[in-house]
Formats: sequence, C-alpha cells, structure tokens
Amino acid sequence: MTVWDDLVGQDRVQEQLGAAARDADALVTAQSEGRPVPPGSKMTHAWLFTGPPGSGRSTAARAFAAALQCTSPDRALGGAPGCGFCDGCHTALIATHADVEVIRTDLLSIGVKETRELVRRAQLSPAVGRWQVIVMEDADRLTEGAGNVLLKAVEEPAPRTVWLLCAPSLEDVLPTIRSRCRHLNLRTPPVDAVADVLTRRDGIDPERAAFAARATQGHIGRARRLATDERARTRRTAVLRLPLRVHDVGGCLKAAQELIDTATDDAKQVAEEIDVKETDDLKAALGGVAGGRMPRGTAGAMKELEDRQKRRRTRTQRDSIDLALSELTGFYRDVLALQLGSRIALANTDVRDALDRVAEASTPERTLRRIEAVIACRRALDRNVAPLLAVEAMTVALRAG
Repeated sequence: MTVWDDLVGQDRVQEQLGAAARDADALVTAQSEGRPVPPGSKMTHAWLFTGPPGSGRSTAARAFAAALQCTSPDRALGGAPGCGFCDGCHTALIATHADVEVIRTDLLSIGVKETRELVRRAQLSPAVGRWQVIVMEDADRLTEGAGNVLLKAVEEPAPRTVWLLCAPSLEDVLPTIRSRCRHLNLRTPPVDAVADVLTRRDGIDPERAAFAARATQGHIGRARRLATDERARTRRTAVLRLPLRVHDVGGCLKAAQELIDTATDDAKQVAEEIDVKETDDLKAALGGVAGGRMPRGTAGAMKELEDRQKRRRTRTQRDSIDLALSELTGFYRDVLALQLGSRIALANTDVRDALDRVAEASTPERTLRRIEAVIACRRALDRNVAPLLAVEAMTVALRAG
C-alpha cells in the first residue's frame, strides 16, 4: 500500500506529484552528499490543490507530504518515494510527524494570529525529516490579513520548507498567493471508483457502497459517512422529501424550521462531544479546582475559549445546512434529467417516486428556477443572512417554482 492508494480517480495528479517527490528526494540527497543539485527539477516550494468538494484535495496534499518524508531504503535502488510503510510515510499520514504540520479549521475563518505562528514555524529547519511541510486544508478560509501574512512566507520561503495549500478553486485564494504556487486541479472521482474504495478499504457491503457513491456523486467523505451512519441516511431521506412538502406557505415554513432544527442539533452534538472536554482541560491547565472558582487572571483565556466554541457551533450549523442544500440541488438535477429525457445516471434512485411526482407536476423551466433558489440560499448564507430567513425564502421559492 503506497501513500497514493487513497487518491481515488486522480491518475494525472498522482503522476505529477510522484515526479515532484522523486525530484525532491534527489535534491535533498544531492545536498546531503555535497553534490550539485540536478537541473530541471519538478519540485517547488509552494503548491495549490483545487477541486470540487470530495475530490480529495487534502488527501492528495497529505499523500505528497508523506512522499516527501519517505525514508524507504528502496529509493537508493530506484524505488519511488511514498512507499507507505516506512516511518516517514506512516507518521506523516497519521499526522504525528514532527515536520508535517496539518492545519484545518472548524471555525469560519483562519486569522492573522494563527497564520503568523505558521509562518514562524515555516522558517525552521526540519527537525527529523527531509522537509518542513505545512499542509493548509482550508486556505480559502484565510482572512485578507492572514493571506497577506502568508504571502510573505510564500514569497521568501526557507530552503527546505514546502507549503501545500488546499482550496475549492483558484478564485478562493488571493491572486498574489496563487501566482506563486504550482497549481494542481483535481476532478470529482468516478462513482464506480468511490464505491470500489469503500468496499476494498473500509469493508462496506458492495451494494451499500454503490448506493452511497451514487447518492453523493463521487464525494468520498460524504459517501463513507452515508454508508456507515444510519442517522446520516435518515437525515438525507428527510431532506429529499422536502420538495413534496412545500405545497402551501405553512408547509414551507415548517420544512424550513425542521431543516434549521436538524442543523442546530448537529452543532449541539458536536459541542457535547468536544466543548466539555476542552473546557475541563483548560481549567485544569489554568489551575482550576473542580467545582471551585478559577484563579484570578484566567477569565480572558476562558472567554477566548467560549468565543471559539461559539464560532465552531456556527460553522457546524452552516456545514449541516450546506450539505442539505447540496442534496436538494442533486434532487432537482435528477428531476431536470427526467423532464428532459436525459440518459445520465440518476443520483437519487432510492426516492424515485418523489422524483417522478415532482417531474410530472412541473416543467424544466420551473425546475431550473428551483435550482436557482437553492443557489441563492447558499449565497445568502455566505453573506451572513440569518439561516432561518434564508431557508424560509428558499422553501417559498421552491413552492412558487
């Protein structure tokens, strides 16, 4: 099993990263032996991975980070870096390597403070590995100030530091940053390939794996969750029945409220799992006593933690709503395919009765307007419109068509 095995349906990207990893290995080996650096290297200090959700941007970045740290003895015999078994590969893949920093955020943005700390770390030499690698999975969430801080580090990188940035598209990253990165664009993996990896790697029943891959249209993470989590399947079924419930204004408002309530419950569940432990750990670190008052001077740290937890709950709620909107878009895409007599495979065959009912009761023009209403809701949420108001406006628009 090599580090590339989880990179589903991305042969072109895998080939490019493999070539860069071989050149990076040759470069470090030449420097350590005092030989001239080989010319024409495909290795560079900053990479930008883009692609639609579920395409495997962060998976590709992590695999590349592991290949850069590979210490397999087979390399000396012509083997490619990225064996997947050596200590360098293994620790990089499980995020315990001392020289691989993986940055992801459960908040709405990445601020200047966190970015400055990353830039400081990026100036250090590798402690035990061959490269200092910074993987930023949510580069699109950098604030403008944080992006400007990062730009300085990308412009003047340390000799053995590599930045691996991930974002949905080029437009989600500052032009000044993306112009200094080598760009790799990933595609949505084929449904059959996703089903195969769920069966082969996760041991999921082939029939359920095929259903999950088809329902999520190749989104690997969502497919795995749908195949293994009964609650996720129940929630999806409820969302896909929403178009049948918007026959009157009362039904629209009720459906919108239920969708928001489900998203709020998701955020509450995450909070129950994480917030209590975070709070207890911080109190213990600050010298607090169980059931007693906190020492003086610690109120600021506690307030900062509470603010972070509040922002995380907001992010979780937004992500839950966004998932529901993606599922609704897929539903109406199937409706449009039926109305136009298209031969493309339907994603939501498990609710074919609902698809047929909506398709027969409307026209392609109305279906397109409904898809536009879902997109408008997502844009409203991006502009921080109150979630309930945005979703209510969408459900009323779905009724009107």
